[in-house]
Amino acid sequence: MGSSCGRVCWEWGSRLRRLTGFSRLLSTAALAPQICIVGSGPAGFYTAQHLLKHHRLAQVDIYEKLPVPFGLVRFGVAPDHPEVKNVINTFTQTAHSDRCSYYGNVTIGKDVTVKELQRAYHAVVLSYGAEDNRILGIPGENLSGVYSARAFVGWYNGLPENRDLKPDLSSETAVVMGQGNVALDVARVLLSPLDILRKTDITEGSLAAIACSKVKRVWLVGRRGPLQVAFTIKELREMINLPGTRPLLDPADFTGLGDVIKDVPRPRKRLTQLMVKSALEKPGEREASLWASATKEWGLKFRCSPLEVLPTADGKQARGIRMAVTRLEGSGESARAVPTGEVEELECGLILSSIGYRSLPLDASVPFDPKLGIIPNSLGRVQGAPGLYCSGWVKRGPTGVIITTMNDSFDTAQSVLEDLQSGLLKLSNSKEGFKSVRSILHSRGVHPVTFSDWEKIDAAEVARGKLAGKPREKLVDPREMLQLIGH
Repeated sequence: MGSSCGRVCWEWGSRLRRLTGFSRLLSTAALAPQICIVGSGPAGFYTAQHLLKHHRLAQVDIYEKLPVPFGLVRFGVAPDHPEVKNVINTFTQTAHSDRCSYYGNVTIGKDVTVKELQRAYHAVVLSYGAEDNRILGIPGENLSGVYSARAFVGWYNGLPENRDLKPDLSSETAVVMGQGNVALDVARVLLSPLDILRKTDITEGSLAAIACSKVKRVWLVGRRGPLQVAFTIKELREMINLPGTRPLLDPADFTGLGDVIKDVPRPRKRLTQLMVKSALEKPGEREASLWASATKEWGLKFRCSPLEVLPTADGKQARGIRMAVTRLEGSGESARAVPTGEVEELECGLILSSIGYRSLPLDASVPFDPKLGIIPNSLGRVQGAPGLYCSGWVKRGPTGVIITTMNDSFDTAQSVLEDLQSGLLKLSNSKEGFKSVRSILHSRGVHPVTFSDWEKIDAAEVARGKLAGKPREKLVDPREMLQLIGH
């Protein structure tokens, strides 16, 4: 991590140094660049942070469709990972800059168009993330009991659009299709002791539902093998050490892997070694005792590709999943899963699809590649659209962790700074920024939420949480949020 950060920082440094006369531009510019960012998740805030730090006149406005900011940090990070959410403190510092404004409750593409933003701002950066999920594309996917992991995560994290999900947790066995960090998050939340969850910011409604859950066993299913899992060692270790649960790892899946991983990168090697150790070595006395008394279990199932969700007799509910047994062609990250002709069935009443998120087009005027699910761009510059930029998942696809998004967003911000310096973005063209957008929103009956409004919502959530012994009790209904701030 350190070496890649060093390389990226050096690249930004050299790009900044290439901006000859940039400081003179800042000291003599008659007009401050008006820049807006669409989306207030990590990509949006990191883009804003870099612009504000490296251009002392830039005015940056951040637009968000929800009343509340922070995107996936608030709605995607697992409730038992509060340390990951500490980045909110950095974002709050950025929002408190006198050259940064936040406008929530504004849906770009509906309340105001991208073209209207382009008329109001010198640069528009699209950082709105991935609002959809990839589908399995198999028969029975729409049966009751089948959900996307994205919707399930949104449900327990208080994402307004998922607040009424009401997942059926009456089955003893759940299957999660996918073997990434989100899949492990979902499994961990399903199996965690209530005492752990009660101390997190999980929503009141989902905590009550999980308290009545009958789920005792979770299978995490992947098309390929142990060397291709996408989760990281931290999440795996959490699962192995989860109180009240034991892992179900088939020794046959891991035999002989010790020799294969000699030359793989260190993170993959350490991850595989932990799986091998858990599957093949006799557990220590303490571990053995804990696993013997466990009432819940989870397992990894490899080389299985979903074919069909099996319905109950009335055709309404999922009762299991039929999968093609696969074999691998090739090795390492590029290995392909090929069906063997064999089929396997798993009985389960809860199926969660965790095979990836997907970005959606925002506005007809913005280029979009539906196959890749991204806005076509070069270093964040949207192809064929001068003055339009993108950062984060909508720029590169839904991969990586928060630091990946930080690096990516700094890169896009650097492209904006370079275009300001080169004159590609003409400051001589006067732009009114939010002043212009405010009149559009007013004419359409839209009332933006400011960052100080958000801080009132935040204080109310923290106060409610305190009463329940939690960090916060999230409001999940936008109408309640707006009522609280007098909108």
